[in-house]
Amino acid sequence: MRTSLKLTNLVLAIFALAMMSMAALAADPGLPYPASSEVSDQKAGSVLIYNFYSSSATASNTENTRINITNTNIYNAAFVHLFFVANSCTVADAYICLTANQTASFLTSDFDPGFAGYIVAIATTHYGIPTDFNYLIGDEYVKLASGHAANLGAEAFAYIGGEVPVSTDGTQATVAFGGNYNYVPRVLALDNIPSRVDGNDTLVVLNRTGGSLSVGASSIGSIFGLLYDDAENVLSFTTSGGCQKRFSISNTEPRTVPRFETFIPSGRSGWMKLWAAANVGIIGAQINFNPNAAAQANAFNGGHNLHKLTLTTDAYVVPVFPASC
Repeated sequence: MRTSLKLTNLVLAIFALAMMSMAALAADPGLPYPASSEVSDQKAGSVLIYNFYSSSATASNTENTRINITNTNIYNAAFVHLFFVANSCTVADAYICLTANQTASFLTSDFDPGFAGYIVAIATTHYGIPTDFNYLIGDEYVKLASGHAANLGAEAFAYIGGEVPVSTDGTQATVAFGGNYNYVPRVLALDNIPSRVDGNDTLVVLNRTGGSLSVGASSIGSIFGLLYDDAENVLSFTTSGGCQKRFSISNTEPRTVPRFETFIPSGRSGWMKLWAAANVGIIGAQINFNPNAAAQANAFNGGHNLHKLTLTTDAYVVPVFPASC
């Protein structure tokens, strides 16, 4: 009888150890990604910015964007306030709610057909107040009638602490980058610009990371840039933009002396730095299209978010009302 009791206890102990081992294996390995790490399209955050979206109201097969968003929290649901900022600076919004571990996708032709701009996704409480929820990741697939297409990761900003300021009447809150959230980029870089003479069309998208998402996003304003060739020669230029600045690099924009196709001739490449004249945040992407990609070894299509060289502060003022899901 005693032997049987000892055997039973041994079996129970082995079973308990096995269950503990399974629980340990089920947990995510490694250290948590630090919230203090600055903006990146390779981490989770409480605010996501999708740098560019577009869709045609009449030809969505050739121009459209698929937005993807995932809640990586294994226990809690996410209330996410989406703001569609058109390049005219007008704003439309919607809520999306994600259960624990849920992912969701939608086409902008179903939500905001016929418009182009960028999207801000903010984790909120059920009542609509921006909150600490550093578990959102996302990306997008965008294709344009011009042939430009890319998969761009959503730029994530983590909540880093402090109480989110809310207006006395409770109708607005402030998402402060460099305050409650990570800093925003100040100077951006395009790390490689291939020659337009070789059939390349490099589309540049810049977005202002600030303003009111209740009445209209703020503009970038005057922009200063430096264009370098691959022999370290440099030209400067100026331009300007609204809440979103979009242009294909050409002889007419940016306007340089000498012109772009002369400065970056066939077989050569360059790079560029950009920043707003005012001390405001900007973020963006570049997408290259070359119609010869299928026929020439050195012709490629694709895109990525712009590199961040320096940081600054900025803020969005957002409306507060309960989630409708």
